[in-house]
Amino acid sequence: MSTGFDTSEGRVFTVSGQDWDALTDQLGEVADERIVVNMGPQHPSTHGVLRLILELEGETVTEARAGIGYLHTGIEKNMEFRTWVQGVTFCTRMDYLAPLHNETAYVLSTERLLDIEDEVPEKAQVMRVLLMELNRISSHLVAIATGGMEIGALTVMTIGFRERELVLDLFELITGLRMNHAFIRPGGVAQDLPPGALEEIRGFIDLMKKRLPEYADLCNANPIFRARLENVGVLDLEGCLALGLSGPVLRSTGYPWDLRKTQPYCGYEDYEFDVQTWDTADAYGRFRIRLNEMWESLRIVEQAADRLAKLEGAPIMVADKKIAWPSQLAIGSDGMGNSLDHIRHIMGESMEALIHHFKLVTEGFRVPPGQAYVPIEGPRGELGAHVVSDGGTRPFRVHFRDPSFTNLQATSVMSEGGMVADVIVAIASIDPVMGGVDR
Repeated sequence: MSTGFDTSEGRVFTVSGQDWDALTDQLGEVADERIVVNMGPQHPSTHGVLRLILELEGETVTEARAGIGYLHTGIEKNMEFRTWVQGVTFCTRMDYLAPLHNETAYVLSTERLLDIEDEVPEKAQVMRVLLMELNRISSHLVAIATGGMEIGALTVMTIGFRERELVLDLFELITGLRMNHAFIRPGGVAQDLPPGALEEIRGFIDLMKKRLPEYADLCNANPIFRARLENVGVLDLEGCLALGLSGPVLRSTGYPWDLRKTQPYCGYEDYEFDVQTWDTADAYGRFRIRLNEMWESLRIVEQAADRLAKLEGAPIMVADKKIAWPSQLAIGSDGMGNSLDHIRHIMGESMEALIHHFKLVTEGFRVPPGQAYVPIEGPRGELGAHVVSDGGTRPFRVHFRDPSFTNLQATSVMSEGGMVADVIVAIASIDPVMGGVDR
């Protein structure tokens, strides 16, 4: 063990396997003061790599700081070197628990620049709503499952991931992939619903109506579960507004702010659902909100499924062929390449059609100069894409307002003054996804 050296943070000792008494002898009077613990970089209920620097007095946290950047992917910068359509394949990978919300935020901003918001077909908008609400359910299931796992409620974890698998199966049926879909495109969506999809969706709704009460039975009135969550990670309305927090963290203060109601998009104003709030401003309230929001999402999915049943054969992409690629692509039998029917259609129609298709795929369409920002209500709060165009076939700049990044500011406020064991509960109640934080 070294003898220690002084830094701006105080005296630092490197322990390398000796007896702990040897360290306390060297510490002397300092041993009665603070100790700094480096928690991470790891996954303390964060769905990604987060580092926490905790200053402790005994088991009480006197200071907490979050260190981010361990999952940085350069997605926003990469989008500047891809066409507008290709950008969807990048942003879907940011908050990987809510890929369809990432896609929608980016696509809505792009459509505003293209001035085609009113031309997007109704069926495409309904499919977007359906997919986003299914995605909200799967995201909340992970939040509740991992949050339960961190405090030892392993049954909550196992049934949470069990139900999430059902949602991912629906995603695979509709989009071809379980995650990172790149399905929501400028002008509409990539594919129509496959045969039998509505029946599968209705079967999922019926099953979830039986399964969701299990969470309530396991957790809502469970004295051990409540004791670990109540009065933990408390942050009132004034604190949330000062930090710019949104989503379940904000609504747990009793403030009914939900962009689906306050600033509707994709036709949300035509759906019947209620904004869920709680009045405790703590981890328990955020858990109850997510549980209740899954019921509301099921209501919306049910309404969307009924609408899609009446839109059989309706278009799912704008009519403008200069933008509409690649929704007309049919997927091959391998689930990846183009089908032979589509290739025959392109190759056999005319040389001009083939040239146009080639230019659209390789070069992409141009977007008029300007900038747009369209916020949507993601599972964690306000998610928006600020998109800037210089009139070219690629974005000049894309920057996302990810709720995980903003909400993570609350780490210190929620943790300081509490116990070490409550730090993880507080972070789990924020439900940050580090892929959205680091981008």
